[in-house]
Amino acid sequence: MVLTDVAIVGAGPYGLSVAAHLRSVRGLETSVFGEPMSFWERQMPVGMLLRSPWAGSHLSDRECSLTLDAYRAKNGNHFDAPIPLNRFIDYGHWFQQRAVPDVDKRQVRLVEKNARGFQLTLNDGATLDARHVIVACGIGSFAWRPAAFENLPSSVASHSSEHRDLSMFKGKQMMVVGAGQSALESAALLHEVGAMAEVLIRAPIVRWLHQRPLLHKWPIEPLLYAPPDVGPALLSHIVARPNWFRRLPRGLQDALGPRSIRAAGSAWLKPRVNEVRMQIGRVVVSAVPHEKVLKLRIDDGSERIVDHALLGTGYRVDISGYGFLSQELLASIQQFDGYPQLSSGFESSIRGLHFVGAPAAWSFGPLMRFVAGAEFAARAVLERIVAASKSQAARN
Repeated sequence: MVLTDVAIVGAGPYGLSVAAHLRSVRGLETSVFGEPMSFWERQMPVGMLLRSPWAGSHLSDRECSLTLDAYRAKNGNHFDAPIPLNRFIDYGHWFQQRAVPDVDKRQVRLVEKNARGFQLTLNDGATLDARHVIVACGIGSFAWRPAAFENLPSSVASHSSEHRDLSMFKGKQMMVVGAGQSALESAALLHEVGAMAEVLIRAPIVRWLHQRPLLHKWPIEPLLYAPPDVGPALLSHIVARPNWFRRLPRGLQDALGPRSIRAAGSAWLKPRVNEVRMQIGRVVVSAVPHEKVLKLRIDDGSERIVDHALLGTGYRVDISGYGFLSQELLASIQQFDGYPQLSSGFESSIRGLHFVGAPAAWSFGPLMRFVAGAEFAARAVLERIVAASKSQAARN
C-alpha cells in the first residue's frame, strides 16, 4: 500500500497554496488530487470580474515569489483590479505549474480512517494511505437554493454556479434571486447578452461596496481597512488576523462575522445594472413550472411568468456535502451547523484531518471564505504538520 505524508483533496487556490508551502519542507511527501482551478473554470461565468481586490487575490508560496504581480510581469499581461476571471484562472495554472507541477488529476472517491492515518480511494479504484488529509475542496458542494426552488428541474431554475456561459439565456425572461455580487453580476451579464433580467432582493436595500471613496484613499484607507478588504472599517483589521478573530468571545464572533460578509455588490458593478429592474424587500413564496416556463408568486401577492430563475443565493457550508468523507468519519468530526470545529493548525477533532477554505470560517472567521485567507491557512497547516512529523520521528 502506497503511503504519503500528506494528501490534499482539491487543487484550487487553497489546495495549491497549502501544497506549495508543504513542498518547501525537505522529506515531507505531499500528494495533491483534483483538477487545478476547476471550480473557477467550470462554475464561474464568462466575463466575470473578481470582487476581491488585488491584494486579496494572491495564491501563496512560502517565499512569496509567485504573486499576481510576478505573474503579470513575467507574462506581459496588462490588467489590474477588478481582475478578469480568465486572468485569475490563468494565474492559478501558472502558479500550479511552478509550485505543484505534479498534481494528480484523479478524483478522491472515499476517505476513511485506518491504522496508518487515512485510506483514500480514487475514482479509478486505486488506494493509498496518508498520515494527514487536507480537505481543500472549495464551495461547489454547498450551493444553496431557497425552499421555493428546492425541487424544481434545472430547466426552469438553477444556481448561478451551474453556468459557465450565460449567453444561453439570450432573449429569455429571467428572474435573478439574490442581493450579493453573484446575483448582481449575473444580472449585469444577462442584460449584456440580451436577456430580460429582473432582480428580486429580500433585503430592504441594495448594498454597494466602497460608496464612500474618500475612506478608500491614502492615508485614510490603511487605517480603516486591512489589505484583503474583508469587512467594514476597523473590523477589517481583525478579520485579516484570524488568530485575533478566533480569540474573541464566541458570541462576538457570531455577531461580527456576518457583518463582514453581508450581501453586497462592488461599486464598479453599479453602472452595469442601472437598466435592470430590481425589486427590494420581496421574496418568492412559490415557484411552479407551467408549460416550459416558471410561474412565481411573490410575497406581496404579485406574480411573474419567467423562462428561468437564476439563483444567486450563495453557499451554506455543510461538510456532509463532501461525498467522499465516509459516514464513520463524518460522525466523528465535532461540528457546529455543518462546520468542522478546528484547532490552531486547521485540524479537526480527528487527528490528522484538516479543513481549509470556507469550512474553516466558523473557527477562523470570514477571511477563510476568500482567496486572501490562503496564506494564513497554508502557514498554519505547515506549522502543525511539521510539528506532528517531528513528534512522530521522535517516537520512532
